[in-house]
Amino acid sequence: MGAQKSIHAGKAKIDVNVDFTQKLCASMILPSLRDTGRGSPLSLVIGSLCIKHPNLFGGSEKLDVTLDKGLYDSNILVAYRRPGPQWLSQKCFVIQHSLSPEIGVHGTPLDNFSRSGSGGVNLSRFSVGLDLNEPASSKWSSTSSIKFEHVRPVNDDGRSMTRDLDGFPVTCSGNAHDSMLVLKQESRYAKADDHSFSRFSIQIEQGIPVWSKWLIFNRFKFLASNGVKLGPAFLLTSLTVGSIVGDMAPYQAFAVGGLGSVRGYGEGAVGSGRSCLVANTEVTFPLSNMLDGSLFLDCGTDLGSGRHVPGNPALRQGKPGCGVGAGYGIRFKSPFGHFQIDYAINAFQQKTVYFGITNLAS
Repeated sequence: MGAQKSIHAGKAKIDVNVDFTQKLCASMILPSLRDTGRGSPLSLVIGSLCIKHPNLFGGSEKLDVTLDKGLYDSNILVAYRRPGPQWLSQKCFVIQHSLSPEIGVHGTPLDNFSRSGSGGVNLSRFSVGLDLNEPASSKWSSTSSIKFEHVRPVNDDGRSMTRDLDGFPVTCSGNAHDSMLVLKQESRYAKADDHSFSRFSIQIEQGIPVWSKWLIFNRFKFLASNGVKLGPAFLLTSLTVGSIVGDMAPYQAFAVGGLGSVRGYGEGAVGSGRSCLVANTEVTFPLSNMLDGSLFLDCGTDLGSGRHVPGNPALRQGKPGCGVGAGYGIRFKSPFGHFQIDYAINAFQQKTVYFGITNLAS
């Protein structure tokens, strides 16, 4: 449940949005990550504040300032766009700072891997850089970016940390922070008609060694999905593949498990490795004009690469390295929003319920 309001102040536009959806999901599938703020009503609110200016200096320059607040995370994003000819790359200068718990790698699997508890590691990320959006051609589009990133692990009290609860380093450098200059290229393809759709994206990140202690790595991620109508039903399949070579901090590992990965498991409870492979299949079928049912099957693996992550956190936490989750759900469409409930069971016979609300009316 949530609400959204737009306020116009001169040429600037302020969008205020409050959304309770993730709070409801998290309260069912995740334990409390911290004790801080548990007694405050504001700790239950997930919201965002967005300020947009469409003509900052009189030349159609756009400024977007976004503040997002989650249960235990936050994100501040400042983006400045200067218009140019449509046949040239559109440039966007971006400054971002985020703080979030690192559950996918350092979290501890609980309740037969159906939940993930806090591992006491949080990531404070600061980045500044330039995004270049290439002009779309036919069904293809691409984005290039170059960013400086500063990553500082902190504990639940906000203090810098260099080692996790077991005494293993949480950075690649072994210091209180990692720095890197990252060149990223992403290409996307999308095709759709009345009966099916196909889309995929390829992401490649390269760490550039400007200074001797900056990370040097190559990270690759491929995502593909396909949907097709089968009579009144709709079949959706997706595949995610990723790998990283070179320098690596534990927080850069691919986390397998959780909502959006392998349902029935906590975030990262299946595995966390240098590589990953996740496949999802879901069939949705109408039950009435406003109600749909679904059947799904998720599976994922770290391809045996968990031992190649510095400190081998997956082995220390007893993650299986591969997992399968299956279940069913309902989707209810109403004028007030779309309600979704999924019931999943993992390979250890542990059951999990996911609940979400999206597309809420303003």
